[in-house]
Amino acid sequence: MKCLPPYAQLLKLRTEQQGDSLRFVMPFHEDVVGRPGYLHGGAIAGLLEFAAFTALTRAIGEDVIKKPFTVTVDYMRGGTPRDTFAEACVERLGKRMANVEAYAWQAERDKPIAAARINFLLERQ
Repeated sequence: MKCLPPYAQLLKLRTEQQGDSLRFVMPFHEDVVGRPGYLHGGAIAGLLEFAAFTALTRAIGEDVIKKPFTVTVDYMRGGTPRDTFAEACVERLGKRMANVEAYAWQAERDKPIAAARINFLLERQ
């Protein structure tokens, strides 16, 4: 994977290969704190967005321009001081649009702290 952009570096994101999928990991640190002892919602949304963009890029390649036009994030529980994980999957891939879902969790994958649905406009070269 290419070098991560500056915002991903600020979040200290790293990736782990998990079978066929790529998992993002965001460690708990000072730059992701919202209210004391909890993750900031923007950091969680950023993590989900990076997972979604990466899943879509892996599905269609680097040459297609991807523009998000609808982003919906559902916050389910507060993120606590520990590593946060995220993965995404492409739910629909058309010629001009793609729908991607991403999930973030901490201790247990089946207890997500947030989920995102992102619709992308695709511009093929």
